[in-house]
Amino acid sequence: MTPKIPPPHRDDVLLAVVSVAAGLLLWSLGVYSSPTRNLLPDWAALVPLCALGAMEPLRRSRPRVTLAVGTAGVVADQFTVGNLATVLIFTDLMYAAVVYGKPAMARRLPVTTGLITVAVTIAAVAWLRTPQALLIGVITGIVSFGPALTGATLRNHREAAVAARLRAEQTALLAEMDRSQAVVAERARMARELHDMVANHLSAIAIHSTAALSIDSPATSREALGVIRENSVQGLAEMRRLIGLLRDAGAGQEAVAMPSLDGLEALLDQARTNGAASGLDFVLLDERSGEAGEAGEPLPAPVELAAYRIVQESLTNALKHAAPGTVTVRLTLDRGASGMLRLLVDSPYGDRPGPRAPGSGAGLTGMRERVELLGGEFEAGRAGAVWRVRAALPAREEAVRT
Repeated sequence: MTPKIPPPHRDDVLLAVVSVAAGLLLWSLGVYSSPTRNLLPDWAALVPLCALGAMEPLRRSRPRVTLAVGTAGVVADQFTVGNLATVLIFTDLMYAAVVYGKPAMARRLPVTTGLITVAVTIAAVAWLRTPQALLIGVITGIVSFGPALTGATLRNHREAAVAARLRAEQTALLAEMDRSQAVVAERARMARELHDMVANHLSAIAIHSTAALSIDSPATSREALGVIRENSVQGLAEMRRLIGLLRDAGAGQEAVAMPSLDGLEALLDQARTNGAASGLDFVLLDERSGEAGEAGEPLPAPVELAAYRIVQESLTNALKHAAPGTVTVRLTLDRGASGMLRLLVDSPYGDRPGPRAPGSGAGLTGMRERVELLGGEFEAGRAGAVWRVRAALPAREEAVRT
């Protein structure tokens, strides 16, 4: 299917009318570019003028055709008395062919016209053997090479401007994508923090409130209410800490210390209190000092926080689902070749008497995300009669994925 030719631009139509009118005026006044040529009648100079004028409206849509007709017309004009308007129209067609033509033609025309200019200059000097012969080469360059070079310069500037605009749009798009990803990542981090901080306390509250409602004993109810109050206060404190982290530091909010592995013993003490009614005991085996020594380099802060939250979530899951028995938390640290902090939490697996708190599975997902974000390894599942959570986190700052 033949492509539809777009309508001529109104500026091109106006340019054609003005150019042809100026050429007719010069011809009527007897102003010729080569009045001494008598090979053809004077009116013959109007034929190339009208032919080139008819090409002006097509200079944007059909640059190859207009340049071919323009070249033939300007050559034919050399056999007549000549018209300056014809030459000027040709220079515009040459310029338009470079600006609006295909990239290959736009690259070739300046080179081709430059070579033609040099060849015409050499031929004129060799033939006429006078210094004035150089003017022929100069005129050829002005008529052909000059417009082509001007068009190429303008086209390069336009393409550079388009490329710069595209780069700016791509940069803005990438910035928006980065912003969106940062928002999603921050929301996921906040969700993990909120879940890990509050789930432990709410699970204890749910278990002991169910026990208080199901067991008709004043002593049991009083003990359950005491645990519920303690976990409510601690949960509120954790929520305030999270809100403090989210506030603008410039608004006068004091910095709040992040949890670390130094607080594991207190975390297990709380778990012992919450799990006593379910027949659960909690033991911490911290074997880090035997491998690293107290004088070793501190662990990266993200690793300390992730390890603390993994242990906290593992204890919460044990309070919800573990059978009566001992929950063991083991920590080992190797700063040697592997450079890993390893966590191992074993919980009794089996039927459990008494009330249970519902689970959603978000805790395991959050633990896995924490480990993967730091470039570590995570595994959770049943291993015989225990439910085992195993995590390995990089212990060196340079190994932590950012």
